[in-house]
Amino acid sequence: MASCEPLITTDLASLFPLVNKGKVRDVYKLDEKTLFIVTTDRISAFDVNLATPIPQKGALLTLLTAHWAHILTTHLPHLRTHVHSLSLPPQLPSALHHAYLGRSMQVSQLRPFKIEAIVRAHLAYEAFNSYCCDDTVCGIPIEVVLDEGDAFPRGPIYTPSTKAAVGEHDVDITEAEAARIVGEKYAGRIKELAMEVFSVAYRYALQRGLVLVDTKFEFGLDVESDEVVLMDEILTPESSRFWFVEGWRVGKKFEGVDKQYLRDWLCEKDLDGVEGVVLPEEVVSKTMRTYGVAFERLVGKSFGEAMRELREKEDVRISICEESDMEFLSGVKNVQFHLLDISDSRKRSDDY
Repeated sequence: MASCEPLITTDLASLFPLVNKGKVRDVYKLDEKTLFIVTTDRISAFDVNLATPIPQKGALLTLLTAHWAHILTTHLPHLRTHVHSLSLPPQLPSALHHAYLGRSMQVSQLRPFKIEAIVRAHLAYEAFNSYCCDDTVCGIPIEVVLDEGDAFPRGPIYTPSTKAAVGEHDVDITEAEAARIVGEKYAGRIKELAMEVFSVAYRYALQRGLVLVDTKFEFGLDVESDEVVLMDEILTPESSRFWFVEGWRVGKKFEGVDKQYLRDWLCEKDLDGVEGVVLPEEVVSKTMRTYGVAFERLVGKSFGEAMRELREKEDVRISICEESDMEFLSGVKNVQFHLLDISDSRKRSDDY
């Protein structure tokens, strides 16, 4: 595989049983308790896959998820995530290490809850459109007058949705409907954890110059312990929306570092919901550049630096991207915070 050639699909079924092939992630079974998740460079929007991959996106999302898992479990000791390790399984041939290192992780096998736990801090996007129609957001009455971009006056709101199968659309549901899907016992715990995680993440991002507008979490059940566990991607530019603090003005157009740029481009071209759209090179480059800025703000180092450190840690000496190829990922170096090193976050906990 060439140094920056995108990974569009995986073919590891001769090594591990294939459990699921989603819009972006391929999941294999390592043993009865462990899965191997590979985040490809495929990209989807409006519940359909686009034809053009985003090179190295899968690794960036994986490393950012691992970073958040450590941050969140440090500040919320009762929280469990499904992340085990970024190490490659020993069964994987060394010839494939360069393709899979950084974009894959070993995780706990869980029973996924079939809802998405969405938390919103600001009135924007589909929430703003809903508010303009009937003064509600996902059925929740908003009893004060708000402008686009305003924070909800009583704090973030919880708006669960269904988790649709590939090719279908998620649907907003009430908390009562969520309870009917997952059971009363678990619905309350999912909401409680989602709100706690969002609170920590909002303050953490704000310290690093980003406003966490909204995000979706997914949870699963550890059947043996009966614990609700945070799973799947965590607070990435694909599951969340972030604005620059310095550019945020209520009622104005918001500059973000997330997938909203791509969604907006598709809407402008009247391509939203169209399967197999081919993206021009400038859109591919800007999408990854945008993700790279989010990564650097949140982690405190560039994606290129993080990959080099991971290769050294895992003793993989194959260059995944040349220095020149990494330049387009550069962002704003505003914090010295080390990937997967949570000691610094403990020192800063009083700042939250």
